[in-house]
Amino acid sequence: MENALYYGDNLEVLRKYIPDDSIDLIYLDPPFNSKATYNILFKEPTGKPSIAQIIAFEDTWHWTEETERTFQEIIKKAPVNVVKMMMAFRDFVGINDVMAYLTMMCIRMLELRRVLKDTGSIYLHCDPTASHYLKILMDTVFGKENFRNEIIWSYAGGGIPTKDFPRKHDILLRYTKTKTYSFKPEYKPYTTGTIQRGRTKIKGKYAQKGLRLEGTPVNDWWIDVPKITSPTDPEKLGFPTQKPIALLKRIISCSSESHSVVLDPFCGCGTTVIAAESMSRTWIGIDITHLAINLIKWRLKTQFAKEPKKDYRVIGEPVDFAGAKELAIQNRYQFQWWVLSLIDARPYGDKKRGADTGIDGFVYFMDEKDKIKSAVVQVKSGKASVKDIRDLGHVIDREKAKMGIFITLEPPTDPMKKEALSKGYYKSPTGEEFLQIQVLTVKEILEGKKPKLPPKLDSFKKAKRFTPNTENLEML
Repeated sequence: MENALYYGDNLEVLRKYIPDDSIDLIYLDPPFNSKATYNILFKEPTGKPSIAQIIAFEDTWHWTEETERTFQEIIKKAPVNVVKMMMAFRDFVGINDVMAYLTMMCIRMLELRRVLKDTGSIYLHCDPTASHYLKILMDTVFGKENFRNEIIWSYAGGGIPTKDFPRKHDILLRYTKTKTYSFKPEYKPYTTGTIQRGRTKIKGKYAQKGLRLEGTPVNDWWIDVPKITSPTDPEKLGFPTQKPIALLKRIISCSSESHSVVLDPFCGCGTTVIAAESMSRTWIGIDITHLAINLIKWRLKTQFAKEPKKDYRVIGEPVDFAGAKELAIQNRYQFQWWVLSLIDARPYGDKKRGADTGIDGFVYFMDEKDKIKSAVVQVKSGKASVKDIRDLGHVIDREKAKMGIFITLEPPTDPMKKEALSKGYYKSPTGEEFLQIQVLTVKEILEGKKPKLPPKLDSFKKAKRFTPNTENLEML
């Protein structure tokens, strides 16, 4: 098995691509009930948080026709004990968002159990909102005899309520597929007092053995892994569900070997992938948005002192014009985000303005000291006309941008090309001249053509970088 990123619904990907008994370790952090839309927030060049919030997916699950079909599939095909539990859930919980979540998680849990090796482990990360339901679900799918730990990840930071105790922990449910599984404890240093005192007589027969050289085993409550909360945290990429790399490293270290395959079916900003890559594991990441896939590719490229040898595949992204057209038909927003990734543009969406502002993305550049400038990007998946080019010119003026990039799926007409040329050139302080409106087709970009721009700034916030084959970190 090889490293791979999959764009698409993880249920479909699991069924189509992942063989039985092929995964050593699964980590998943399925979003639920945060009462917020999950967005990727792109850092502005000034370092301030972006006002642009690109909707990646909503973390609420609703009971729809698809959910009902999925529930009926479970009733018809799942093991008897799973069917009984899901019917009991439906009677007790009712037809609502919680039941929709449990239904969609159940069908995926069955697939995750199928792909997990007999010696494998699965860690489900959740908050107390749904952890009790999910534990019952996992007891049913994996067997309560294969429950290993309820790990409490406790942390500080964030708000403090006045009418409740502060909610400052997440839960990780650890299960195995069988009673024969891989596990290697992690140790932490003894306290100074313990070292001075040694093992006391109260330890009985263990008192004679003395203290372990490796330290004391980490318990099932983790208070030594800080949560990413501060805007200035060097790990923070702006992805609300992002977990610290130390958390994933502990899980991977304890429940896998160097030859193991690690799977994250809700990989989001890719922390599991990055941790697995840094620890020489084979990894598989799945996500339903091109924003996430692009962010992970960017992290793989920039977070290692030496970029991985391109020894990973990306499955589900268009590789030719026919695939691009199909994606545009399926979902025009995903199409836009994918196209923007091809030219390293920063996706843009402004809820405050509401209506279409004529901006799908920005490219930032700096061609003179301490002056950050921008090029507006528009992506058209349908028919385009000379009016669109003229409108882009107005957007450039309104936004005080220096240039505009117009990317179209269909070939531009001659009037469109003439209108773009009529806008003239942006004269850079470096002496170079660039067409102020540049028109490119998706086909041209796939064939290697890029907009002609001054040196660009990075689209994503830079995070920590790994030195190859070590656990050391350094800042980019």
